[in-house]
Amino acid sequence: MTNTFLLLGSLIIVALATYAGFLLMKLRQQTQAQQAKLAEQQQAVQQREQAITTDIHYIATAMLEERCELSEGVMRIGKLFAIANLSDQVAAQYPALFEHFTLIESHPIMEARKALPKKQRMQLDLTRMKSESALEARILQEAKQIAETYQMTANENH
Repeated sequence: MTNTFLLLGSLIIVALATYAGFLLMKLRQQTQAQQAKLAEQQQAVQQREQAITTDIHYIATAMLEERCELSEGVMRIGKLFAIANLSDQVAAQYPALFEHFTLIESHPIMEARKALPKKQRMQLDLTRMKSESALEARILQEAKQIAETYQMTANENH
């Protein structure tokens, strides 16, 4: 009788140990899957940041080479900094760019602009052109800084 209890107890212990081993194996697999998913997400974030950095550099260079209008470049760079959650960090480095961006970011574009009365469009254009005229030299200097800074960053990512 004692042997039967010992045998039964041993079988229960072996069964529980096997089940515990199975659970540990499943836990290890889940942990590995979570780590792989996290690594994929981090890689996607890095690729997105690299693309934004490259775009910022390209637009700043285009502004300097007059392939991109000043306000368009400011708008695009300002929005890219916002997408990358860098606006607050870089606003102090590029005050003229962000001053102009703040002025023009709410201006309607494309169809919304076409729908405005001519007088209102002309008023928005006048406001934009005054800002461009006052800030152009400083914005271009900042665009040069941006092109240099983000060229280095873009090269580090490649």
